[in-house]
Formats: sequence, structure tokens, C-alpha cells
Amino acid sequence: MLQRYPVIIITGTPGTGKSTHAQLLQDASPVPLKHINVGELVKDNGFHHGFDEQWQTYTVDEDKLLDELEPLASAGGIILDWHTCEIFPERWADLVVVLRCNHTLLWERLEKRNYSLKKIQENNEAEIMEVVLQEARDSYPQQIIVDLKSESSQDLEKNVANIVEWINQWLKDNIPEDEEDNNSF
Repeated sequence: MLQRYPVIIITGTPGTGKSTHAQLLQDASPVPLKHINVGELVKDNGFHHGFDEQWQTYTVDEDKLLDELEPLASAGGIILDWHTCEIFPERWADLVVVLRCNHTLLWERLEKRNYSLKKIQENNEAEIMEVVLQEARDSYPQQIIVDLKSESSQDLEKNVANIVEWINQWLKDNIPEDEEDNNSF
């Protein structure tokens, strides 16, 4: 089965702007892309083993989640938005975007979300230690990983524009021109 459009993973520590980037990218993309907020998918569809009170999060049932996402990833044309990326098979990803944020700004963002002090500290430490970036580097080819600063609205606009530019190049590299003509909307 020919993949029609790319699979883009947008990942980063909570508070780095994943969902905002994904939504704006979906709106700006030159091709139809479906934004999948994986955390909401887990919660809404019961792809978990319950809620962990200590960490204030769901314990994900990876098998159920991946079984649900496999046909979507195989078809392409999706943006996977989640705080981790290593769970997704390498074959799914065409681009892995790791959003980064200064830890002081991140702390403020998480406080505004009313995260517990423990959760703020854990996520802030993960950002300082580049945990999500290292997960991406350990899980995917280096040439498909981009590390983008996400601290201001200017960063957001620039990042989305750069990803749209990447999509346009991906289309040129992966879809023959005669097929592009047949897929006009």
C-alpha cells in the first residue's frame, strides 16, 4: 500500500506546545493531515490500565494504543502529538519534531496548568536532561529528527512554516508528479 502523505510525530515535554503546533500545522498543511492527540486518545478510548494517583497520569496500554494507531499510521497523513515518541515504530515516522523550551518558562507554563509540584519538577528535570530528545535520537534515524525551540509565538509561526516547507519537499520527493495531478482536491 502506497503511503499518500507523511506521518509526523510532534513530541516534547508537557508544556512545550505540541498540541498548539499540531493544530496550526494541520490548518497550514498543503495536504490533509489528521491531528491525533495521543493522550486524549488514550483517555477517551480506555487504552490504559487505570489512573496512577501518584503521578497524576494514566498508565498506557501500549498494545491497545498501537493496535488502534497502526492502520492510521500505515495510511499516512497524520500528526501524532504526544509527550513521548519511542513507543511508535520507526517505520511509521517520516518526521519527528522535538519541541524544546527553557526550563524556567516551562515551569511557569506547567504552574498555569495547575500541575502538582511533583509533576512540575519531574517534567522540568526531563526538559533540562533532554529526555525526550534523547528518546527520539535512540529511536529514529537522525536525518528525520528536528529539534525546535518553542518559547514564543514567533517560534511557533517559524516552526509551523518550516514544517510546511518540509511537507512540500516530502511531497516532491515521494509522490510522482503524475500522481499529484490525479489527487487534486
